[in-house]
Amino acid sequence: MSASWTALLIAVVGVAGTLGAALLTQVRADRTKRMELEAAAEQRREERGHAEELLRAEQARQGQRESLERRRACYITLNTASRQYLTEMTNHLHALGRGDGVAASLENLEAARLAYRDSYAESQMIVPDTVSRATSAAKRRLNEAYGKLRKYAEEPSRYAAELEAMEADLHQDVWPYVGAMKKAMRADLGVED
Repeated sequence: MSASWTALLIAVVGVAGTLGAALLTQVRADRTKRMELEAAAEQRREERGHAEELLRAEQARQGQRESLERRRACYITLNTASRQYLTEMTNHLHALGRGDGVAASLENLEAARLAYRDSYAESQMIVPDTVSRATSAAKRRLNEAYGKLRKYAEEPSRYAAELEAMEADLHQDVWPYVGAMKKAMRADLGVED
């Protein structure tokens, strides 16, 4: 009996080993498949994260381009309006000196002043602080010159000397601030001299 028990035991161990090996192989295959699926899922998460990061970066670049274009358009309008305003002040001075076309030049001056005011108001919402300081300084000088001009224009005979000196004052006291404003805007846009 012992030989038969031994044979039976060997057969049982053989069958158990065969079944255990199959079971162990299946468990390992399942574990390997699960690891492959997890790795694939992790790869997809990384790719999705990378794609989202690229999208955010592109959106940020697009926002920067739009901001730059918005500032550029604002700067062009403000620079043009401030120069036109200053030119119309000079034209009004000449009209006062000639005593001819004063009403028309005053109308042009007021139109230029309003255009400047509107473009300056827009710039306050768009420009960075460094440019805002330069635009504010130019605005103060333009408004001071406008105030003097309007005062002198009310009584041109009384302020004849001041009117004569005012054109030089515009060139010395106002144009440099308009130039500094332009320089600050160009620097913000990255335009090199």
